[in-house]
Amino acid sequence: MNPEPVLAAPILVAEGVVRSYGDRRVLKGVDLSLRPGEIYALLGHNGAGKTTLVRAICGRLRPDAGSVLLNGADPARVPAARAGLGLVPQEIALYANLSVRENIETFATLAGVPRGKVPAAVRRAMELTRTLDRADAPVRTLSGGFQRRANIAAAIVHQPTLLILDEPTVGVDIDAREAVDAVIRDLRGLGVAVLIVTHDLDQAGALADRVGFLRDGSMVLEGEPRALVAEAFGDQMEILVHLADGLDMAGEIHLAAEGLEPTRRPGVWTRLDSGGYGAAGRLDARLRQLGLTPREIRVRQPSLANLFSLVAERKAA
Repeated sequence: MNPEPVLAAPILVAEGVVRSYGDRRVLKGVDLSLRPGEIYALLGHNGAGKTTLVRAICGRLRPDAGSVLLNGADPARVPAARAGLGLVPQEIALYANLSVRENIETFATLAGVPRGKVPAAVRRAMELTRTLDRADAPVRTLSGGFQRRANIAAAIVHQPTLLILDEPTVGVDIDAREAVDAVIRDLRGLGVAVLIVTHDLDQAGALADRVGFLRDGSMVLEGEPRALVAEAFGDQMEILVHLADGLDMAGEIHLAAEGLEPTRRPGVWTRLDSGGYGAAGRLDARLRQLGLTPREIRVRQPSLANLFSLVAERKAA
């Protein structure tokens, strides 16, 4: 009989975190833990409490109740605990006229890396983030994707055990996003715990070992992305209907009567159906009878985006 694997102790443990601003309770007893080599995506609409929770984890505010421990110590009270943290903000936090190398050297010094170890630490950070070939280029001359990776390099030069990334792929193209994702996976392989705060549900679904949904200050759902989606939707498939532009009110009423809802993409409507491709075929015929000729009908597995909508609308969790 094989023994059960021994799990590494969590790097981050937040228990029952409560925080209010005046009469408004922003966090309502939130629990969150991360182990070495784990990627966790924190999801939720604006105002859900994500920023406040991150500030508590970083030691920038103290909870009204509950506790936060980073490597076993309170980051709000023990400066050494904060030394194990790397933070990548949403905005590029680099000096635009300095080179990538100069920026990372500056952040290494600020993070307390001993002077004699700075060159090796800087080179390691650039190798991990694939920015070494642009080491001497001023940051202002780099593409958005390279700037994102340089931003990460500055946050990991002191080799933190926990890396927090706030919207790491906002405003970058798909190639740049894949490059950032590759960096995050490499850091996981080195045993770094990674907390991603994001609205990019595709990234969260592809990268995260676990996701957590914050809603109105409470952690309402948490788990492995594919397992959560499978539990929520079972054998249902998502049917996407792409229609021509200029849909009138009567057309919208017909679509709603067929159980379709508009998406954020103009002219694209969606519904969930356990009938799969057969249901899509029947829907196509029905819409054509109504004078609504689809440009395209697609059938796909439900995604984290579908689950996010359910949670946000209080239909799940």
